[in-house]
Amino acid sequence: MAGAWGGGLVALVDDIPAPILADILGLHINTAVRWANIAKRDWSAYLAARAEDLRQGNTAPLE
Repeated sequence: MAGAWGGGLVALVDDIPAPILADILGLHINTAVRWANIAKRDWSAYLAARAEDLRQGNTAPLE
């Protein structure tokens, strides 16, 4: 699954629990859970880098 389909699944699993998503879309529960795990975002690295920039006086957004 790639492209718009994959992006759509990632957006859906942010809002809908994996078991319900599996039922609605006819996916195997393991597939729905795998997409839910993909959708989880770990912002800790970004937040740490941003905090360091702010400590150094750089207020420009990270790129």
